[in-house]
Amino acid sequence: MEATTVTRFAPSPTGLLHLGHAFSALTAYCAAREAGGRFLLRIEDIDPVRCKPVFAQALFDDLRWLGLTWEEPVRFQSAHGADYAAALEILREMGLLYPCFCTRKEIGALAAPQENDDAGPVYPGTCRDLSAQAREALAQTRPHVWRLDMARACARAGALFWHDAAKGEVRADPARFGDVVLARKDVPTSYHLSVTVDDALQGVTCVTRGEDLFAATDIHRLLQALLCLPTPRYRHHALLRDATGRRFAKRDKALTLRSLREAGKTPRDVRAMVGFGDLSL
Repeated sequence: MEATTVTRFAPSPTGLLHLGHAFSALTAYCAAREAGGRFLLRIEDIDPVRCKPVFAQALFDDLRWLGLTWEEPVRFQSAHGADYAAALEILREMGLLYPCFCTRKEIGALAAPQENDDAGPVYPGTCRDLSAQAREALAQTRPHVWRLDMARACARAGALFWHDAAKGEVRADPARFGDVVLARKDVPTSYHLSVTVDDALQGVTCVTRGEDLFAATDIHRLLQALLCLPTPRYRHHALLRDATGRRFAKRDKALTLRSLREAGKTPRDVRAMVGFGDLSL
């Protein structure tokens, strides 16, 4: 018997939802609806500095106004630190994690840039081979992050593949990202680790998200293999863009659902603006 389709929309409460969010949420919602499946909402609030409760409440209000419904309870990542700590411990016991004491400035001066500028520079592995004594000494004076030893992790996992709705079978190449950060002192997990663990725990079978995260899926596939987690299907949709061709983003103060509502737009109007005008809710 074919498994039930489970999708999710997983925003971070760091600002008000804009039209790009509406497009992404409706894409995930319709994928579940068309398959007779389930639609989940997850709040990715692991960053205690940027994430605000007022924005979490605002996104609930905006999504309900848009006409969406989801299963309860909503998963807040900030309430599930133990799940991420358990995953980190598994990787640590495998000998795949090491503490890194380098500052961002130091890394930027030594590292090679990635093809995707949003991903930042590739870490050169400065702290990978430090002795236990050197690590202990540095820990007395400098904060550290936990990095994945990518070469060892890839060797352990072997060849990996994942499936995208548009591009078919994709061979994962996580090594190009270098030794990625999986936890920090102030944020005890990373986006890569938390979304991988959450999707597995929530039984997500189809991950729908923007094409800007296509490459990052290679890292998630690696973590799935290392942690013995299931691999969902993926559907990376195009990013919604404004009239100038620039994608909608919080940092650009893009048109928000709240401002559209206050301007007199109806939910049907907004759904039509992002290509879901025929959707009846």
